[in-house]
Amino acid sequence: MSALALEGVHKSFGANEVLRGIDLSLEEEEVVCLIGASGSGKSTLLRCVNLLEPLDAGRILLHGEEITRRGVDVNHIRQRIGIVFQAFNLFPHMTVLRNVMLGPREALKLGREEAEARALELLGRFGLADRRDDYPDRLSGGQQQRVAIVRALAMRPQLLLLDEVTSALDPELVGEVLNVIRELAEGGMTMLIATHEMGFAREVASRVCFLDAGLILEEGPPEEIFSHPKEPRTRQFLERIVQAGRL
Repeated sequence: MSALALEGVHKSFGANEVLRGIDLSLEEEEVVCLIGASGSGKSTLLRCVNLLEPLDAGRILLHGEEITRRGVDVNHIRQRIGIVFQAFNLFPHMTVLRNVMLGPREALKLGREEAEARALELLGRFGLADRRDDYPDRLSGGQQQRVAIVRALAMRPQLLLLDEVTSALDPELVGEVLNVIRELAEGGMTMLIATHEMGFAREVASRVCFLDAGLILEEGPPEEIFSHPKEPRTRQFLERIVQAGRL
C-alpha cells in the first residue's frame, strides 16, 4: 500500500485548469521532488494533498484511506500531513518554543510537559535550542524556516509537504534549510517537495516529477531526469536551468 496516492486529480480556478489529471504515488520513506516552471501546478498539488483546496475530480489516498471523500474529518487528516510554505507563518507574538508547542497542545491535546519535551528535542536536533525563548523577529530567515519545519515535525506527521521552502531566503541561508531536509530524508521521512533547487533535488530525491501545464510530463530517478530526459519540454526546461547556472 502506498503512503500517498493521487488518482486523476483535477483542479481549476475559474477558467484556469491548473491540474489536469495528476496520477502520482509515494511509497513509505520515499522523497519525491516536483520540478517545473512557475505556474505548472506544483504548489496547487501540495495544497490539494493537504486539503487546503477541494478537488474538482479524482481522489487522494493516505495509507489507503481516501482523504478526499465527502464528510472526512479535515482537521484529523491535517494532523497526519505536515506542510511548510515559502512564508514562515510563525506567530510573531509567541516565542519559538510556544510556536512549536502550539500544535501538539491544541490539536493533539498533549500535556504541557510532553509537548515541551517534544519541542525541545526537535529544536536541539536542528540547532535551535538556544533560540527557544526568542521571538520570530529576532531570527534570520533561515532560522525562521527551520523553526517552521520543526513546528510541522512536532505533530509527528506521516507525510511532510514542502512548498518552495527556500525561495524566500537569501542565497547564503538556503544551505542551512536544505541540510535540515537532507537529514529528514536520511531519517526516513516521507516527503513531497516542490523545489527550484535542482542540485538539491538531484541529491536528495528518490524520484523527480517534471510538471508542465498541470500534468506530470515525465518522472523517474534524478539521474535519469536530469541527465537523460526523454520529453522535449523537460529538456528545454533543464537547458534553461543550466544556462541560469542553477544545475
